[in-house]
Amino acid sequence: MTITITAFERSPDGGKGLARDTRVRWALEEVGQPYAVRFVSFAGMKAPDHLAIHPFGQIPTYEDGSLSLFETGSIVFHLAEQHAGLLPKERNARARAITWMFAALNTIEPPILELTTARIFEADKPWSEARLPLVKDRVRARLDCLSAHLGVADWLDDAFSAGDLLMVSVLLRLRMSGILDEYQNLAAYVARGEARPAYIRAYAAQFAINAPSAN
Repeated sequence: MTITITAFERSPDGGKGLARDTRVRWALEEVGQPYAVRFVSFAGMKAPDHLAIHPFGQIPTYEDGSLSLFETGSIVFHLAEQHAGLLPKERNARARAITWMFAALNTIEPPILELTTARIFEADKPWSEARLPLVKDRVRARLDCLSAHLGVADWLDDAFSAGDLLMVSVLLRLRMSGILDEYQNLAAYVARGEARPAYIRAYAAQFAINAPSAN
């Protein structure tokens, strides 16, 4: 059976690759697995049939036969375990790659999402101007450590892995803030991820549905 994922019927980011289905598309492209997409409206995400797959009413979801998954970390990990290309074969290297998957989602992403909330959803609050520098400093504290670890290496732990896929996906959310540009090695790291043929295909696929109409 063909793998089916869900994505926004119309992505809030206009197809810039920030919606989480892009991570899953990228992973599927890296491991060479064909897939279909079921587009879901915001109302549809709260419908019983979607909630049966994703209890929190979000995207993406992943369906393959009788298996249904939600949460990008879980989906990417499942694909990496089932298909070659995203996790090293050597036991210790594999464990390190998995650790970086957790680090991307548990350590790096939370302060970045907090920044997104502060910049977009709390911008009109009377305390927003005073709070925003504190939120940015929390992001920079994480990036300081990440940048120091990466150094001049191409990837987090030798070869590209699912850890890099998720880390690059998370860091992409910083581009509009300008903070990523403060870290030359991290900006170059993200650019290397975006240059991968699998990412280019994934980005193009999700952009196509969100591209502005020529009419």
